[in-house]
Amino acid sequence: MQAAGKDGTGTQPVQLPTAVYPGWEAIYEDNVARIHRLMYGKVGNRPDAEDLTSQVFVTALKSLRTTATVGEVRAYLLATARTVLAGHWQRTLGRQVTVIDVDAADLDEYAQPPAAQPASRAGEHATHILAGLSERHRRILVLRFMLGYSIREAAAEMDISVANAKVLQHRAIRKAAGMDVYAGQGGPR
Repeated sequence: MQAAGKDGTGTQPVQLPTAVYPGWEAIYEDNVARIHRLMYGKVGNRPDAEDLTSQVFVTALKSLRTTATVGEVRAYLLATARTVLAGHWQRTLGRQVTVIDVDAADLDEYAQPPAAQPASRAGEHATHILAGLSERHRRILVLRFMLGYSIREAAAEMDISVANAKVLQHRAIRKAAGMDVYAGQGGPR
């Protein structure tokens, strides 16, 4: 790519940035807002986003060279964010999500347990809860918690406003929390 010279007559090749951060403080200050926005967009709440952001920097502190270029540091932090987010989803949902940009996936993949593992009681419980909800409530919960959509992405997918999606999600969670999926089955509440 060519850029116009200072006098506007000639062209000079554009140099890729080779700048380095002066230290950890500069790395943190330049990247914390970016990583926090990314995490907040994926988990949907500030406390978890703050915890995950701090985990990214603590993890990166162990092996990131401060002599790396700005681009290398940002790429490393993004890769670390993917790993931290995957661990969060593994702990939270029992299902590892290893990509930041989640593509729309086939819902059958989530409904069936892996062939090598026996069906989990939690999966059965979630299936019963989702079956007892209205289509709109089921859809918002699947988009948000099974497919990992942000509230904004879920709202766009459902063609509703973000505010409406938040209210719909809140109502769906409240309704699901009040359901007795074991009624008549002899199981625990």
